[in-house]
Amino acid sequence: MVFDVMGSFVLKIYNAQGTLAAPGIMAGPTMFVSFYIVSLMDNIATLQRQKQPKYQQNQREDMSKFHGHAFIRLHAPWNVLSREAEFLKIKVPTKKSYELREDKGLVATMNEVWRKLNRPFQPNVPHQEQENSRTKFLSHCFSRDKLHLYNIKSKDTFFEHSTRSRIVYEILRRTACTRTCQTMGITTLIANGVYDSAFPLHDGDFRPTGQVEGKNDRQLLHDEWARYGAFYKYQPVDLIRKYFGEKIGLYFAWLGLYTQLLMPASVVGIIVFFYGWATVDTNIPSQEMCDDAQNFTMCPLCDRACDYWHLSTACGTARASHLFDNPATVFFAIFMSLWAAMFLEHWKRRQISLNYSWDLTGMEEEEEHPRPKYETILLQKRQRKKKNKITKNEPERGVEESGELGKDKWRQRLLSAMAAGNPPGHEKLTWRDRLPGYLINISSILFMFCVTCAAVFSVVIYRVTISALMAMNPDPEVKANMRVTVTATAVVINLVVILILDEIYGMVAAWLTELEIPKTETNFEERLILKAFLLKFMNAYAPIFYVAFFKGRFAGRPGDYVYIFNDYRMEECAPGGCLIELCIQLSIIMLGKQLIQNNIFEIGIPKLKKLCRTLKDKERDPEEIVEHPERRQQWHLDYDLEPFDGLTPEYMEMIIQFGFVSLFVASFPLAPLFALLNNIIEIRLDAKKFVTELRRPDAVRAKDIGIWYNILSGLGKFSVIINAFVIAFTSDFIPRLVYQYIYSETGTMHGFINHTLSYFNVSNFKAGTTPVISSLNTDIIFCRYKDYREPPWSSEPYQFSKQYWCVLAARLGFVILFQNLVIAMSMLVAWVIPDVPKNISEQLKKEKTLLVDVFLNEEKEKLQLIQSLFSKDLTQEHQEELRVPDQTALPLQQTQPGAALPTPAPASTAPRTRPRAASFSQFTGQMSMSPRSDITQHTAV
Repeated sequence: MVFDVMGSFVLKIYNAQGTLAAPGIMAGPTMFVSFYIVSLMDNIATLQRQKQPKYQQNQREDMSKFHGHAFIRLHAPWNVLSREAEFLKIKVPTKKSYELREDKGLVATMNEVWRKLNRPFQPNVPHQEQENSRTKFLSHCFSRDKLHLYNIKSKDTFFEHSTRSRIVYEILRRTACTRTCQTMGITTLIANGVYDSAFPLHDGDFRPTGQVEGKNDRQLLHDEWARYGAFYKYQPVDLIRKYFGEKIGLYFAWLGLYTQLLMPASVVGIIVFFYGWATVDTNIPSQEMCDDAQNFTMCPLCDRACDYWHLSTACGTARASHLFDNPATVFFAIFMSLWAAMFLEHWKRRQISLNYSWDLTGMEEEEEHPRPKYETILLQKRQRKKKNKITKNEPERGVEESGELGKDKWRQRLLSAMAAGNPPGHEKLTWRDRLPGYLINISSILFMFCVTCAAVFSVVIYRVTISALMAMNPDPEVKANMRVTVTATAVVINLVVILILDEIYGMVAAWLTELEIPKTETNFEERLILKAFLLKFMNAYAPIFYVAFFKGRFAGRPGDYVYIFNDYRMEECAPGGCLIELCIQLSIIMLGKQLIQNNIFEIGIPKLKKLCRTLKDKERDPEEIVEHPERRQQWHLDYDLEPFDGLTPEYMEMIIQFGFVSLFVASFPLAPLFALLNNIIEIRLDAKKFVTELRRPDAVRAKDIGIWYNILSGLGKFSVIINAFVIAFTSDFIPRLVYQYIYSETGTMHGFINHTLSYFNVSNFKAGTTPVISSLNTDIIFCRYKDYREPPWSSEPYQFSKQYWCVLAARLGFVILFQNLVIAMSMLVAWVIPDVPKNISEQLKKEKTLLVDVFLNEEKEKLQLIQSLFSKDLTQEHQEELRVPDQTALPLQQTQPGAALPTPAPASTAPRTRPRAASFSQFTGQMSMSPRSDITQHTAV
């Protein structure tokens, strides 16, 4: 389907050489199919026969002849648009306007300064100037009875393009196809293969023509929004909404606000990073690890092949770890938790402001039509019931046929026929019909979780195996770079596995959602989003959760290590702690997903699909494309573009990024900065894709972003818990505080490294695990390892020490304190920031008052007009009565009490009194004479 500026609608079908898979509908010439559409949509396609029929007919013949495809255009005239706008309760501007309140004093001065500073960043679109106007027109739901109230300058442009396309598509979706299987609407016909696709047309070419004033909306969007050179400008959200509809406009408004609020988070993250860089030379634990005089001899990192080593060799890891593991990290984690709450509150305010400016306030939920899959399953269920009834009645019918046919038999058949003709709305699918799908969903999701865990475990085995192999290498350089090499390669493997499983999980989620047989598109979309988010969240964050909370915690101790397959030791954290490895893991996965999946895939895959479709069309009819490119109309060009598949992939990648920014931000303060840089490119990339690479989507009304807000809110609350555990258990922040305030004799951090290292007697190694060759002192008695355990000379050797339980209690106490503090502060932020902006609230109240005044004045004028007409009629009747002869009527003053009433005059000579409604209609030609009108009801009384 294709729309033009007049609200027409075009359906793309196969011509006579194509094939159709719909029962009861045959593929014929274009005129046959267009006649079928006209007969199917007689209430919308009337204009095909009334307005330029020869042009439309010739146009269809040319398209069918040269391009090999048939396109049907359906037009919606004004009466159809106005009728559907009234049914859909679409708000339109009225003639009544008012001036917005102007700020005064210091506030006005600051606003003016801010407006001048922002002027270079504003997009150069005409709609932006109207938005900045101080005049506001009242809006009211469209009604054909009140056309005189609306600001109708031209019927062709009164309804926006997105509104017209939505009206036409709504008619197509709800119109029943009674010739086949009683299917409902164009979506079912497309699903059954009757039509190939349905889409509204773009407003011409997106390339500029050189005339600034004559640019269409698509060219304006391309020049002011979809170019990378316009990255510094604000998005023309109102123009986006006007061109693509409210749902897509809300997505880009949400993405723009999210990107703007990433700026302060990025600045704070950079400050935290530079604080760690500036204090790394004065950090006492790092100095102690890098001091060769300390001479901490550490236990081997593997059995037999690994040698004892000095802690000072891990100096670089310790210094790098301080960049992210410093006291400012705790402040940054608290700040980001509050930032997430502030972001959600600001979005609610922004959303309400957009609802007000887009006339969506008070919008009611529209009744959705069933999905094609739901209708098909329901039809099959109805046919099975009918077949079962016939089968059940067969034996009884045989007995009855042998005897005499009675009245009960015909009565039963009549009732069966009436029951079979019930409309589809009386039946629906129950939980019994969906039970197999639910069972498959639960088992499949659990299986996918197991697959993700298996992938993480496989990478763990890879790390352990490669570490053991590199440790046995005699080359000292290989041994020195062992940890860096293993960590980097393992993270890259993790990234590749995540990207592959991400695509698989997306397809699996769609398949599982189809098995549930949701009734409407909204239900389908919500269930699909929930499944896809659970699977992709688990896939993206499982390796990060492993490094943050599991790595090194089940490795055991020297002499009692935990082994995998009885040969390989469980891996441990680096000497500087697991936080630096968590930082490396998070940064590579985050940057890799953004660079490869979000950018390269979004650019490359649509171009490859477009190339494949172009090659296929050239094979079908190469002469038309190569020799007659000028004959390719706009619908041909738009058909070659990629179909629009919804906003779920766009939202999903941003939600996963939001998780990277909020969940583990304590380990990587630069995450908001990289997210900001990615989003600056992402906005323009998505804009370019929507304007140049995709077919124009159907305009969909929406008041909010739906289930995505609930997911964001859940991630914000979950981030508080994750950051609390990362700071308490993954970093050394709590052990440092415990040592400084409880165990340090001087109240400083001197001696902290020695305090965290336990002793192990090398004679307690198991047989076959002792290093064969030692480049250090051959008389080593004790080696050190990072843990809080009793020394070998204590009464309970190698058991957890009192310091361990003290640190554990402090960690748990910090988690409880951090969570309650941050949640309380987040609730305070949500309470302080009102959901509805004050100016919007005042304007809504003012508009309600003005609308009441408008309708009261209208009723008052009606009443005055009726009274004047009534008095005029009485005057005319009185004058006519005076002209009547005395014998035809007896004067009223001569009538005596008890006298006989005068005989009424014949109809031919009696004075004719006009009804008041008829007199009123002569003077109110602009008003509607609909029987539903309040005027008609009033005058009828």
